[in-house]
This record gives sequence, C-alpha cells and structure tokens, in this order.
Amino acid sequence: MEELKSEKKGYISKFLDVIEAVGNKLPHPATLFLIFSVIVMVVSEISVRSGVAVTYQGVDRSGASPVVKELTVNAVSLLNPAGIKYIFSSMVRNFTGFAPLGTVLVGMIGIGVAEGSGLMGAAIRKLVTSTPKRAITAIVVFAGVMSNIASDAGYVVLIPLGAVIFLSFGRHPLAGLAAAFAGVSGGFSANLLIGTTDALLGGITTEAAKLIDPDYVVSPTANYYFMFISTFVITIFGTIVTEKIVVPRLGEYKGELEHKMEELTSKEKKGVVAAIITVLIYLGIMFMLTLPKNAILRDASTGSLTPWMNNGLIPAMLFFFFLPGLTYGICTGTIKNDKDVAKLVGNALSGMGGYLVLAFTASQFIAYFNYTGLGTIIAVKGAETLEHIGFTGLPLILGFVLFSAFINLFMGSASAKWAIMAPVFVPMLMKLNYTPEFTQAAYRVGDSSTNIISPLMSYFAMIIAFAQKYDKKTGMGTIISTMFPYSICFLIGWTILLVVWYFIGLPIGPGIGIFMN
Repeated sequence: MEELKSEKKGYISKFLDVIEAVGNKLPHPATLFLIFSVIVMVVSEISVRSGVAVTYQGVDRSGASPVVKELTVNAVSLLNPAGIKYIFSSMVRNFTGFAPLGTVLVGMIGIGVAEGSGLMGAAIRKLVTSTPKRAITAIVVFAGVMSNIASDAGYVVLIPLGAVIFLSFGRHPLAGLAAAFAGVSGGFSANLLIGTTDALLGGITTEAAKLIDPDYVVSPTANYYFMFISTFVITIFGTIVTEKIVVPRLGEYKGELEHKMEELTSKEKKGVVAAIITVLIYLGIMFMLTLPKNAILRDASTGSLTPWMNNGLIPAMLFFFFLPGLTYGICTGTIKNDKDVAKLVGNALSGMGGYLVLAFTASQFIAYFNYTGLGTIIAVKGAETLEHIGFTGLPLILGFVLFSAFINLFMGSASAKWAIMAPVFVPMLMKLNYTPEFTQAAYRVGDSSTNIISPLMSYFAMIIAFAQKYDKKTGMGTIISTMFPYSICFLIGWTILLVVWYFIGLPIGPGIGIFMN
C-alpha cells in the first residue's frame, strides 16, 4: 500500500515537474505578457476580418443601476488606425490605472515600516513560538479565505506573510506563499462574513432573475450558508494539498534568506505591547468612522459602506501597519527620526522593481484583451454552446460549474463574467425550477477555483514577483505547477459539496432553497 501511495505521489510530482519545466522554459514572464499582447493583436485583426460578433442579453452596469438589455459586442482590431492609436494613447493609462499597482505600492508603504522597524519579525517570532507546527498551514489558508472580506488586502498582506511564516518555521517559503494564495484567491467566494462581492453578484443576479420574475430580488446573504461551510472545506483541502503535495515536492529550502527564532527581548516585548495598544486605538477610531449610520466614511446619500470598502480599505490597511510599526520602532530605537521612516519606506519600495516590470507588461496585455472584446465573445459563445447542448438537472449544473471555471481563465473579473453569464443561465435554470441563488452559488464555485492558475488574474504578476524574492528562477511555470493541485482539488471538492447540498436539499442562504417551489 505504501509503495502504491509513493508511486502515485511520484506520478503527481512528475506531472507537476513537466508543467513547471515547460512553463519555465518559456521567456521571462514580462516578455511572455508582451508576446500574449502581440497574439491578441493578431487574433483581433483576424476576428474583425472574419466578422466575429455576439449579441446577447446582458446586465448593463454603465448607468446608475444595473439593467438587463440586449447588448452587441463586435471584435475590435488593434492593428487598424484606431487600434494603433489606442496602443500608444493608452499605454501610460493602462499601467498607472492597473488596479494591483497602486494597491501593492500603497500597501507596501505600511508593511515596509512595520517590517523595517522589526515589528513584523517580532510578531512572527511570537506567533511561531506559540503556535503548534501542525496547525500553521490551516491557519494560513483559513486567514487567506477570511481576508477576502478586506477586498484585495489579502493579496498584498497575507500572501507574502504566508511565505515569511513558513520560513520562520524552517519550511519552504514558497509553500507558505502557495497556501496563502490558495486561500486568498482560490477561496475567493468563501467566507464566514458577508462582503462586497456578495452584494455585487446579488445585484447582477437580481437583474437577470427579473427576466422571468420582475419582482425577484437576490439579497447579499443569498449564498451565506453554502459559503460559510465552504470556508472550512477550502481550508481543509488547502491544508491537505499543501502538506501532501506542495511541501514534499518543494523539499527543503536552500535559499539565502532566513528568520532567526530567538526569544523576544524585554525591549521588544514593550514595543509589541505599545504596538498592540496603537492598533486598538486605531481600530477604535475606524469603528467610529464606519459603524454609526451617519459615520463619516459612509455614503452620504445611502449610508452604505460599499464605496469606502471598494476604495478605502487599502489606505486603511496602510495605517493599520504603518502606525504600530512606527510606535514599535520608536519604543525599540529602530526609528529615531523622520529620516529613518522615509528610509524604511524607500527600502520597501526599492524591492518592487521586478514587480513594476511585470505590472507594466501584464497591464498592457489585460487592457488589450478587454479592448478587443475577445473575452466577452469567448464567454458568450461558450454560454450559447452549453445552453444548446441539451443538458438538464445535475449534468447541467456540473457543466455550468466547469464552464465557469474555464471562462475564468480568460476573464479575470468575477462581476464582469457574471454580468454576461447571468442573463443566460439564471432565466434558463429558473425555467428548470432552480433558484437564481443556487445558480449564483454554482457560478462562484467554478469562478474561484481557477483564479490561482490564470495569468489573466490581475495579481498573478505580483505573485511571481513575491516568489522571486525566495527563488530568482521562479517563473510562470513554477507558480502554475505549484497552484495546479489546489485548483483541481478545490474544483472537485467544492463541486462535490455542491452536489451533496443538491441531493440533501439544504438551504443555501437564509430562507433560500435550491428549487423555486
């Protein structure tokens, strides 16, 4: 039996090694994104010459509120005069408007002070000395899943932190990075709390459901029960994949970086206490600015926190790390004046040069792909194909999950894909007696599972840059081969949970079942 298990692990490892080898033999990731951009240019021109276009019922979110209407998307060429003008006129805007760029750089200001002052190291040493080694993987994956409530902050904070935590335990840092990435991105839809994604997807589903029932409303809590349980399922699967596949495959870390595991000195302990007090004061101020109905950070007209959560969480995270890092540095003497603070921030940002190169090329590729309309065309054509296959019942649900996972490789935005797919599948499945909420839950399973292996995922370039800190040879092949087992395991395990839910007939949210009647 042991020999059989060893042989199976060998096959898995060999398969992943092939993926990594092939991927890493490709050009540098930055060059690869440029090549992808050229391919998009050529394909867009061919598509225009072939008259490629799609017309579909979609959710238009350009107005004050979403509305379902007939939309037409024609392939747009990047090689005609207008396209060439777009390439030159949009290049700077594509780069500076690339969402992960500002998120990462702003986040790194706070993290740089917290790390440079010594607070991060002290906190991690305390964590390592007080946490059982067996539990750390599950904690990292679980924290990754829960970080989704803070929008994109998990990508900036938790993923590099996962690598540092594993390194502190004497384990391969890329395994920690992978575990955190799996939780943050692979478990994107799962959480114990209701977040902005729930409200955003619910709004789109509502508009699609109104094609059948004009009074139908999908609330943000529509998938809460299912996503609550999914949090623990993703944590379990993520932990198993990390321990049984990723850690053995990566082996012992032989890099130059290391974290010493010494006990905290009395001065460091005082600094940590002062930092904790600073965090508590800061959180108290933030609660005052957000919790009351008339709080300053709420929308003045609606009282909603959603606009602030979409745009203000990263600056809030900046201060969450910056202020305690500053306090700790002053208490321990690592920060003596403002020049020291500026130096710490400069050191943190100076290490982001490689990421900036990747961000520049990745931003152009993603912008070109969106400009040409190819992602929308692929999604609509695929939806039409699945609709006409003739599946019903459970096979249709499974086909829909797999289709969502596949389309996610070409369109990174969950809401953009759902705006295209919801008006097709929500009414279709309502006619088959499935609630819009259940259709939405099935979509979220497929959509989240392949985030971690899609180069079109906006933070993919950042993950490569973080990994190269520990292994300069890391390329796209390394990341995809490392994350591939998570993706497959999440897709299979999460789908099985959906199927079990389907047969038992459990409610997927408060007062929401699987079937209309």
